[in-house]
Amino acid sequence: MDAHAHPLDHTHPEDPDAEAVVHISCARHTYEGGASVHLCGLDFVAHRGRRVAVLGPNGAGKTTMLYHVLGLLKPSDGVVTVFGVPPADRWTEIRSRIGVVLQNVDEQLLMPTVFDDVAFAPRQYGLAESDVRTRVERALSELGIAHLADRVPHNLSGGEKRKVALAGAIVMEPELLVLDEPFEGLDPESRAHVLDLLEQLSKERGMTIVLTTHDIDAVPEFADYAYVLAPGGTIAVRGTPAEVFENASALRASNIRPPILAELFERLRSEASDAPEPVLTVEDAAKALARWRGGTSA
Repeated sequence: MDAHAHPLDHTHPEDPDAEAVVHISCARHTYEGGASVHLCGLDFVAHRGRRVAVLGPNGAGKTTMLYHVLGLLKPSDGVVTVFGVPPADRWTEIRSRIGVVLQNVDEQLLMPTVFDDVAFAPRQYGLAESDVRTRVERALSELGIAHLADRVPHNLSGGEKRKVALAGAIVMEPELLVLDEPFEGLDPESRAHVLDLLEQLSKERGMTIVLTTHDIDAVPEFADYAYVLAPGGTIAVRGTPAEVFENASALRASNIRPPILAELFERLRSEASDAPEPVLTVEDAAKALARWRGGTSA
């Protein structure tokens, strides 16, 4: 666990030569009315091809952080860089490399049909209509919503709207995908499908993905790395999901409960001293319980 690492340390924990796609160091933003968010403490870094989750209570600054990454806010002090440049000043240089889904997806759905909505970006970049169609059909297929192509976006369910917005975010095959609460409104099957797609985008296309979520149980399934924000924006903890969820005091300070499997195994250990150590995924839980049943648990 590197919770005490130097705040300017933005090397990759496994590969010190990995490229830092996003880097935030002590960025401050003050809203009208005087409320201030200071994204300080540990540095936030998202390396190329990695999946990064941002956790924290409401009002801790998760959305503020994403808005800085997207150049929608400019820090009054501190450092925010994306692809090595300050996004608020040089957004036009990097915008084609970034896909985004904001929490209120209704604000992103602007066109009369789902097809036209997903086609908006490739058409804006002047792609040939044949290429536009190929890209849109692939994105809709990847999200399992090809059957919605001719529907009016605002007549869709909340989960369907979120998938349309995600299709529009990946249609240009961005290098960086930024997602604010992407699992909100999704049924369990859709949630699992989106998790599988995000893993595929990261592993097969080398896409860097940064997302905020209150879905704690999705973090071990999704993330290579996770950050916890404390109230006020302090970046309090960083590490792999296993490392982060071991830090019980920091989680309590940010009103974050551990994943349900971690809670289950902690309860088991309180009832049986030889119970397995806590794990975070269903697959690992099945293996650990099978070993325990066979009398071979560690």
